[in-house]
Amino acid sequence: MLATVRNPRRQILKQMARSKYLYLLFLLPMIYFVVFKYGAMMWLTIAFKNFKATRGLWGSDWVGLKYFEKFLTDAYFWKLVRNTVLLNLYGLIFSFPAAIILALMINEVRMQRFKKLVQTVSYMPYFISTVAVCGLITTFLSSDGLITMTIKALTGNSYALLTDAGAFRSIYIISDIWQHVGWGSIIYLAALTGIDPGLYEAAEIDGASRLQQTLHVSLPSIASVIAIQFLLTVGRMMDIGYEKILLLYTGSTYETADVISTYLYRRTIIQADYSYGAAISLFQAVLSLLLVSGANKIAQKVGSTSLW
Repeated sequence: MLATVRNPRRQILKQMARSKYLYLLFLLPMIYFVVFKYGAMMWLTIAFKNFKATRGLWGSDWVGLKYFEKFLTDAYFWKLVRNTVLLNLYGLIFSFPAAIILALMINEVRMQRFKKLVQTVSYMPYFISTVAVCGLITTFLSSDGLITMTIKALTGNSYALLTDAGAFRSIYIISDIWQHVGWGSIIYLAALTGIDPGLYEAAEIDGASRLQQTLHVSLPSIASVIAIQFLLTVGRMMDIGYEKILLLYTGSTYETADVISTYLYRRTIIQADYSYGAAISLFQAVLSLLLVSGANKIAQKVGSTSLW
């Protein structure tokens, strides 16, 4: 009996020894998640406490749901939610399909050199830092910037787009598409390469055009990948990166640019209101979980693809 217990253990140890370098590569991300994701969860308790750094985590007084009520009853709450949802919704409408369309277009290119060139050019913006991207946007949209001068030459009017609250969302989404569309298309290109060429041959024999092949062969074949990516995107509807917004927004664009993440940054980092910030962060996380769970349930009923 002891031998039968030891044998599987020995087999596992042998396999680990053979793949030790792969396990070493896996170790770093594992440590990251344990320390910064799971280990940090205990600090969420400060959302229910009046946290004082001098008294520590366990010495601070419990206040229950005080900070959640404070955030939900804040006059600024609905404006933050509206801006967060609208920016993510516009991203879902425009940015999400852009990556799919680019992948389908690249897949149709038959000249390999040109195909690689298009892929390289579309991937490059992703590796430009957010600070550099915002610097480019500011330069192009300044009073004597390229885009501003071009608009003036075409319309005869000069627009201060960076200080226009109504233009902020468009600037954000367009720049986001430019920066991430190439990288976002990689997963769809990988899925497209796995499609059986025989399906295209059969469609061609039936007289299907290239567009019809794309609509009736390519898209249905990667539908499961699109569904998974869509569900993950829905799960981030209440969360949006604050770095780019912080670098682009001004006092005149707060009306449409200020989101939950930037408000959280100001309250937590600048004002050092850690308990209030933790409550906002936990609120975001719970709402995101509810959104992705709801979307997953709908996906299960509509089709067979789901996250779990």
